[in-house]
Amino acid sequence: MTGVLAGALGLVVGLVIGTLGGGGGVLAVPALVYALGQDARTATTGSIVIVGIIAAVGVLARLRGRTIDWRTGVGFGIVGVPTAWAGSLLNRAVPQPVLLLSFAALTLAIAVLMLVKGGASAQQADGAAVAETGAVDGGGSAPPTAGGPGSAGATAVLAAPARLSVARRVGKIVAAGSVVGFLTGFLGVGGGFLVVPALTMLMGLSMPAAIGTSLLVLTFNSISSLGARVGHLDLDWAVIGPFAAVAVLGALGGKLVADRMSGAALNRTFAGLLVVVGLFVGVQSLLAL
Repeated sequence: MTGVLAGALGLVVGLVIGTLGGGGGVLAVPALVYALGQDARTATTGSIVIVGIIAAVGVLARLRGRTIDWRTGVGFGIVGVPTAWAGSLLNRAVPQPVLLLSFAALTLAIAVLMLVKGGASAQQADGAAVAETGAVDGGGSAPPTAGGPGSAGATAVLAAPARLSVARRVGKIVAAGSVVGFLTGFLGVGGGFLVVPALTMLMGLSMPAAIGTSLLVLTFNSISSLGARVGHLDLDWAVIGPFAAVAVLGALGGKLVADRMSGAALNRTFAGLLVVVGLFVGVQSLLAL
């Protein structure tokens, strides 16, 4: 009976990760704690295993497409390795109520950010597209050509802003990747529900690209977090096995759903999921105090 319930919950988690590129850990941790009776520490470890497997399969399913920003994803993943390790060490020293309340608070905060900034980002993207179309159609003055008068001066003027832009992008990757890695190790959520907002709001990726790239980051972070737990692993394979196996199938189905949804719809769905889960875990944790 436990295996059947684990498989059913795994299907839901897999669909969420496949469709939204994250959020699976947000569901897996409460499912393992409240539906399958695990303690918070065991659940966070099991969630990392499950999310890591699903994410790796999701990356393989997207290899032929163009929905993964490999440079950004690898950058996030590498930066997050040491901080995921540190988060995993802290996980073992923090009481269960603190883990679950931290989980709930962070989930709600990210949901609010996505709802507030997600709409604004979409409007800015639309405005940029209109402006670009106007420029292409001759609505504004054309920039000087490479061989025209003053082109050398223009190149020199543009070089510094270009270097500054690259430095800012690298800085964003280091900052966001470090935070995501730490929270992956600490809360066992894989970080997808943080990676997707970071990739859309900070790095400017479209929602489909953010979803694919987040799966690559989740794979990195999951491997690092499990490495930090070697020697302290408490895994119930009777639960994790069917959970992960069915979740993989759900993730493949979720990719088909994601391909048919707009970026705005994916953004709203993701934020709504975080609100529901955050409120549920927060209320349950407070009642247990």
